[in-house]
Amino acid sequence: MVKLSVVMAVYNGADRLTATLDSIFAQSESDFELIMIDDGSTDATPSILARVRDPRLRVIAQPNAGLTRALIRGCAEARAEIIARHDCGDTSHPERFRKQLALLNDASVVLVSCATSTNGPGGERLYVTHEDGEHVRRSLLHDDLETIRGLTHHGTAMFRRDAYLAAGGYRAEMYFAQDLDLWIRLAQRGRIAFVDEVLYEARFDLRAISWRNRDEQIGITRLILAMRDEPSRTPELLARAAAIRPHARSASRGTEARALYFVASCLRRERDPRWRGYARQAVARNPLLLRAWALLMRRG
Repeated sequence: MVKLSVVMAVYNGADRLTATLDSIFAQSESDFELIMIDDGSTDATPSILARVRDPRLRVIAQPNAGLTRALIRGCAEARAEIIARHDCGDTSHPERFRKQLALLNDASVVLVSCATSTNGPGGERLYVTHEDGEHVRRSLLHDDLETIRGLTHHGTAMFRRDAYLAAGGYRAEMYFAQDLDLWIRLAQRGRIAFVDEVLYEARFDLRAISWRNRDEQIGITRLILAMRDEPSRTPELLARAAAIRPHARSASRGTEARALYFVASCLRRERDPRWRGYARQAVARNPLLLRAWALLMRRG
């Protein structure tokens, strides 16, 4: 039996898939299987996966069903006692698996993460996120919508398979915020720990569904917190969550402009001169985005 099952879902991720695979196969902890759920990709993703000769890769192709259902399938296929997540487009430091596994030697720990660097579309560092395990656990169990904290990134997660199953796993009703939903239920079963090193690099996607469906994400998060605080209402609230699905729409120019403005703001804080290029793109996408104009008018 392998030591670790790495679960990743991909949908039309050809642009960054090779970099992600390279970082996983370069891990110093080599005793793992990589379960790749190809969630109905129509780009070059299947051909890229077909060229991989590493026997640790297991590809499971299915019709497009969304991230949550793909992760449910991947975790169900896991053969190891420990499951690690990874997102397509992101990369892991070679020591990530080894260092996170070491924290799970403590039997009281059920969920592990690490510090994350979130990088811009061109690889620019936007910001670094660090968290403390006890603080995050308290937040997951008690905080409200405005203050709740979770892992530094969904793709950093590593958890015990038995705790995952006992908690009920990812729930198909959660098209959005499926990670927060799971972290809350795992936090009820044990401790959370973080490796306080940047071992994961997440690529910021200007077209991410989170930018197009912000209201839906907030709506599901409210339901998740209500289930945490009023567990007797879980069947009713799950049914309501199942009705929340993304709108069939592509990113608008306004949505893209807001994402570009966000990148520009982060780079300006990092004193990276490339911020001006993103701010200019933001006003070009949406000339009425006044905060982007205000950013461009600032000195420095």
